[in-house]
Amino acid sequence: MSLVTAAVLACLVTAVSDGDTLSVRCGAHRPERVRIVAIDAPEIRQAFGRQSREHLRRLCFRQRAELYRLGRDVYGRTLAHVRCSGQDVAAAQVAAGLAWVSTRDSRLERQLGALQRQAQASRSGLWSQKRPQAPWDYRKRQQRRKTAQEAR
Repeated sequence: MSLVTAAVLACLVTAVSDGDTLSVRCGAHRPERVRIVAIDAPEIRQAFGRQSREHLRRLCFRQRAELYRLGRDVYGRTLAHVRCSGQDVAAAQVAAGLAWVSTRDSRLERQLGALQRQAQASRSGLWSQKRPQAPWDYRKRQQRRKTAQEAR
């Protein structure tokens, strides 16, 4: 994927939280949490959540990662395109059927969308389910349950 960003940071991946979030250490700087842009992986308690995290762990844990920083999200995480061992992590997660494409960048959507359609056609990962639930829908449902329980 071609990226238009400033500098590339070389970092060490120190932890993998889930299928789209890593912790890294870049040089002597403090560790930071990184949210991989353009994808949304299943939540850990959701179907294929643990598999998604394991796949990302195999790709990146204790590996050198190249970060193309794009900003921060509302939770303070760094938003970045990430490459581990030369491999685009978002593309790898989508191709394995372990993340949904979630981007408004038309160029990225075309590239990742093609990988997602291939994963769907081959019934890879979460696409092996009859009706996979998108993580954003899962989070909304969990929030509604929590609100309903608090109202009781």
